[in-house]
Amino acid sequence: MLDRNSIVRENLTRLIEQDALPEPALPMTTVDAGLSHSQLVELFETQVMSRHLDLESRRMQKQGQSFYTIGSAGHEGNAACAAALRPDDMAFLHYRSGAFAIQRAKQYPGSTPLFDMLLSFAASSEDPISGGRHKVLGSKKMFIPPQTSTIASHLPKAMGTAHSIALSRKLGSKPVIPTDGIVYCSFGDASANHSTALGAINAASWAAYQSVPMPILFVCEDNGIGISTPTPQGWIHANFANRAALEYRYCDGLNLLDTYHTASQAADWVRKHRKPLFLHMRTVRLLGHAGSDSEFAYRNLHAIESTEAQDPLLHSASLLKSQGILSGAEILDLYSDIEKRVQRISQEAASRPRLTSKEQVCAAVVPPKRQPPSSEPLSEDKRLVLFSHEKHNLGKPQHLAKLINWALMDLMAEHREIVLCGEDVGKKGGVYNVTAKLCEKFGVPRVINTLLDEQSILGMAIGMAHNGLLPIPEIQFLAYVHNAEDQIRGEAATLPFFSNGQYTNPMVIRIAGLAYQKGFGGHFHNDNSFTLFRDIPGLILACPSNGADAVSMLRECVRLAREEQRMVVFLEPIALYMKKDLHTEGDNLWSFDYRPPAQNDAIGLGEPGRYGNGKDLCIISYGNGYYLSRQAEQQLNREGIHCTVIDLRWLVPLNEKAIVEHTQGFDKVLIVDECRRSGSVSEAIVTMLHEADQLAGESRHIERLCAEDSFIPLGNASYQVLPSTEQIVELAQTMVRHNTDKNNNIRGVG
Repeated sequence: MLDRNSIVRENLTRLIEQDALPEPALPMTTVDAGLSHSQLVELFETQVMSRHLDLESRRMQKQGQSFYTIGSAGHEGNAACAAALRPDDMAFLHYRSGAFAIQRAKQYPGSTPLFDMLLSFAASSEDPISGGRHKVLGSKKMFIPPQTSTIASHLPKAMGTAHSIALSRKLGSKPVIPTDGIVYCSFGDASANHSTALGAINAASWAAYQSVPMPILFVCEDNGIGISTPTPQGWIHANFANRAALEYRYCDGLNLLDTYHTASQAADWVRKHRKPLFLHMRTVRLLGHAGSDSEFAYRNLHAIESTEAQDPLLHSASLLKSQGILSGAEILDLYSDIEKRVQRISQEAASRPRLTSKEQVCAAVVPPKRQPPSSEPLSEDKRLVLFSHEKHNLGKPQHLAKLINWALMDLMAEHREIVLCGEDVGKKGGVYNVTAKLCEKFGVPRVINTLLDEQSILGMAIGMAHNGLLPIPEIQFLAYVHNAEDQIRGEAATLPFFSNGQYTNPMVIRIAGLAYQKGFGGHFHNDNSFTLFRDIPGLILACPSNGADAVSMLRECVRLAREEQRMVVFLEPIALYMKKDLHTEGDNLWSFDYRPPAQNDAIGLGEPGRYGNGKDLCIISYGNGYYLSRQAEQQLNREGIHCTVIDLRWLVPLNEKAIVEHTQGFDKVLIVDECRRSGSVSEAIVTMLHEADQLAGESRHIERLCAEDSFIPLGNASYQVLPSTEQIVELAQTMVRHNTDKNNNIRGVG
């Protein structure tokens, strides 16, 4: 008995021989559609190429030569969408868009889409897009950023890219996408229900409703089922046909003429009106969800056969025959020739080299450096005008929030490609006034108030980075980032990896966070855990403890993004924003002078801070913990205990070499970590110090003082689960004055 792959493969031959192809559903000619006969034949050829690639990938998988079998069978009509667009319209593709990718490649002479995609199937290191790291549809030269098995997570960045087109023109930057270009974004009907998709479509419509240019063509390829869960009949139309500021069109993706005609009109409409359009395209899903999917577990034979009878290749063959363009024999010859060609190329692709070392795999985690856009520091006269509203404060020491604000002002003046975006960052100046006056100084195009949706904020930033801008998005509170962490992990961080460094999204994500806010807002505003960032390869996490460091570190973060294309998170301790004093009220020891760019005191990536020269104890901390440790250091010094306090500053990746060097010569090391004892950065530090001691044949007393494994409650109760100055002093006294055993210990705050 034949399997379904073989049945689908042989249906075309059988039904042509039986003269039983489906009748064209629409009375449309090539002239009506705007296609020539040769163009229709070319689109059919693309469909057949895509189909045989799907079939071949399953054959290769059975032989251990292929590692990915989610194919495009049933969706091959999207070849007509590619033909309807310009080749420089950036396309964010659904994973069933193989035919689109092939047709787009045909618009670039010299392309070899069959070989390229088979290299990807075989996970060959010669795969031109991912270098063997994943089967992805993508190409730098063809304006197709790679996506993996995306469940709508690419929609926010597609929306951000669309927004960036007009913005780049306003800023006079050097965009990647032409100013009259549009963005194409395809996804499935099941993905249309995902909060990420709904948020991105809503954000695009929200912007368009306010006459903000948003030239994006959303294409929902509706095959009626999400793995095993059917999409309710009429659901996509009912959900998207009558949305504010969102144009809706429908086409039959089984009919190349209708698809091309409708997609052409849709693309022209978006290009002319610079507004979003939702194209609802009927498709079917053949061969199950993937090679491992047994449809018989959830669909009966009649349903499977009914779907196979709607194979788009059968409909296309019917069009070609009925309009006298190709005979049945010519169609079968084309079908057979492409099958043999794909099989021949697959043998070559399967023999090509693969990744064989961890160095090869990890080579694309960190993107390559680049030549950034030119910039010119402001003259002193222009800086005086820029800071005219602060002329009475510039010469006075300031707190953290004010110094970050000034640093942003200088950076935005120097680098015109910087764009701030986030909720309330505009005229309000942010929840804590950190972005005050920036909108007034640089205008709405560069300081964007977004809607309340973290996925859209970060997606907008990723999209802007795709088009040559340098975004600095703001997330109001650390806890809020969990609403959208996949935009950082699954989209931004993976892009260099899955494109072999060809695509990057340089940005600096500013996040207000950490604890010690006197219980304000509970855990949703007092989030003391950044563990999620420690699990994202390639990400940089900076956390200043004071205003002077914040200025230098923010400048380094922007440099890392501009010159090294890095994705950086700049975590700002809320409790220290307005902190001016360290030991006593009015001492002004936590206020610092602002150094203009020409006098910048550079702090390089991974460079820790160091205070004191005491040899009795080394205290390691960061953020609020460093502030508390400095308070404890003075009290301990009065008691004859002399400490050195290390400020980590850079929390991901940890500079292991520097940390080990700064702790050399200390028999006792105390790590103060305001994050929870489980999953905190202190765990990594204890491990690295212990491993260093083992290599050196040494043993020393290492303790850590951490927050409890608890969410943070309201009011004064919050301090029951966080480290305090008093606890640091008490533990330090115990470590120094009592010769306790040298086992590593963990202390909670109780």
